[in-house]
Amino acid sequence: MSLHSTASQLVTLASEGKHVDEHASISPLVTGGGAFVALMLLLWITTRFNRDR
Repeated sequence: MSLHSTASQLVTLASEGKHVDEHASISPLVTGGGAFVALMLLLWITTRFNRDR
């Protein structure tokens, strides 16, 4: 196989492939909200242990 034929086969394969989601994706709002809550919890814990400010 030459480099040209391999490249053309890969291009053909990539153009024919179709991605189908079989599940609903996680909402960005839920992901961002969960990350914010987790970071605020970590900040609160850190400030409770650091009383000698």
